[in-house]
Amino acid sequence: MEIIVNGQSQNVPDGYTAQHLVNSLELSGKRIAMEVNEEIVPKSGYASHAFTAGDRIEVVHAVGGG
Repeated sequence: MEIIVNGQSQNVPDGYTAQHLVNSLELSGKRIAMEVNEEIVPKSGYASHAFTAGDRIEVVHAVGGG
């Protein structure tokens, strides 16, 4: 199925979860936020949140500074 991640189309298998995406982007353990179809997905829900075809996902990582 096709999903859109940060504006880029990706083909992923059915049952692909937010945790799978985090792992594939090599962002495990990093401070990130994920939004799916303009709704925040809490980090505690990554393993259970399965994407559906056409989902629009935005992943951003926190950057420290001051």
